[in-house]
Parts: sequence; C-alpha cells; structure tokens
Amino acid sequence: MTDAETPAVEGQDYSDLRSRTAGFFQAMADADGPKDPAHAAARDGLVALHMPLVEHLARRFRNRGEPYDDLVQVATIGLIKAIDRFDSDRGVEFSTYATPTILGEIKRYFRDKGWAIRVPRRLQELRLSLTAATAELTQELGRAPTVAELSERLGLAPDLVIEGLESANAYNTLSLDAPDQNETDTSTVLDGLGGEDEALESVEYRESLKPLLAQLDTREKRILTLRFFRGMTQSQIAEEIGISQMHVSRLLARTLTELRTGLLKE
Repeated sequence: MTDAETPAVEGQDYSDLRSRTAGFFQAMADADGPKDPAHAAARDGLVALHMPLVEHLARRFRNRGEPYDDLVQVATIGLIKAIDRFDSDRGVEFSTYATPTILGEIKRYFRDKGWAIRVPRRLQELRLSLTAATAELTQELGRAPTVAELSERLGLAPDLVIEGLESANAYNTLSLDAPDQNETDTSTVLDGLGGEDEALESVEYRESLKPLLAQLDTREKRILTLRFFRGMTQSQIAEEIGISQMHVSRLLARTLTELRTGLLKE
C-alpha cells in the first residue's frame, strides 16, 4: 500500500476497500451505458467509498484563503473525473491514479480563483512558466534574470515575457480597508491615500504666468530660468550670460515687477 492510498483506507480494511472498488468498477462496466441506474449507483458508491481520500487531500490546502467545504467540493469533482477516466485493465490501483487527478483539480481551482483580477488563461500559465524559469536562472546566475535571459530560456519573445511579468501584478491585491501595517494606530490603507496637494494652490498663478512669460525676451527668460530653476546666484548668472552682476540684478528686478503687475491686472 502506498502513501497515496493510505488516506482512502483510514478506518477501513484495505483488502475490503480494494474488493469493493473493483466490484463497483465491474458494475459500471456491466451496466448498459452511463444512463443505466446500475452505472449511476456504482459511480455514487465509488465516490462515497473514496471520500476519506478527498477530505485528506483537501485538508492539505486549508488556511490558504478558501473555505474547506469548497475545497472538498472541488476535490470531489476531481474524484469523479478520475472515476470516469479510470481504466481498471491497466493494473493500477485506483487511489494511486485518483490522487494526482484530485490534486490537479484543486491546484487548478487555486490558479483560476487566486487571481484578484481575471486574466486570460494563457497569461496564468505563462506566469507559472516564468516563475519556474526565474527560480532556475536565479540559482544558476546568482542574481535575478533579465527579460532577455528569461526570453531565451523559455523561447519566447521579450514582449511576451514582459506581458507575463506585468500580468503577475493581478494575482494579489490589497484591500483599501486593510490596516496600514506601517502605522501604530487603526488607520487603513485608504486613510493614507490622497491628501492635500500643496502645489494645487499655485496652479492658478502658474497658468496666469504662462502668457506673461511668453512676452519676455530671450535674455529675460534665461535669467529667470537660471535663477529660479537652476538655483544660480546673480554673480553666477552674470558670468554665464556675460554681463555684470549689477545688470543682472536690475534685469531680474524689472522682470519680476512686470510679472507681478501683470498678475495683479489679471
């Protein structure tokens, strides 16, 4: 008896389980098609007989954000698929065959349900490939792989690799009502979003200044740029432009006065 079979026989005699399993499959084979009541009864019997295996495998995935009852339901679907696909003539124990089928169904459920934002299946599968390739290359290279290296490893175009990496951002999201872990109080993430924009008050002034600045000559615009955007002193501006510091001071004072007057008129 293998480890995979153990969960299915807890509290049961293994030889009896094997015998009853074989009997149910024989009844399904002898029935006159899937619509035959005998076929349905044997199928239901197999499901009931192997529910301990279903529950055991479902328990492996508890505490991962999905209700246990839902996991049992998904695992049961996997069991039913295994029953419908099983070929007793191959000489393989049913529980050995059913285990990977059930696990595959549960993992597929997490893959489909785990995405916070619905993305195409191809991108979900691409993410899995990228995750595996990233782990392999990181171990080989001793660093995170580049897009080009991932592209070469997977045989995909760089654009597809980038698309897959970006789609991974849809796998997890954070509720706006979640507590802000960086704070000691009870504030939430939403409380930390937004706020007063200190630059908002100056929008009106900036927009009003645009036509006034456009009327200045090239030298005056340059002096303003050097003084207020590059933070240069009047002496540095004078050296940059090739005029005296006193001349720069007079030009700067005159220009600011004109702009101030223009704003007051507006």
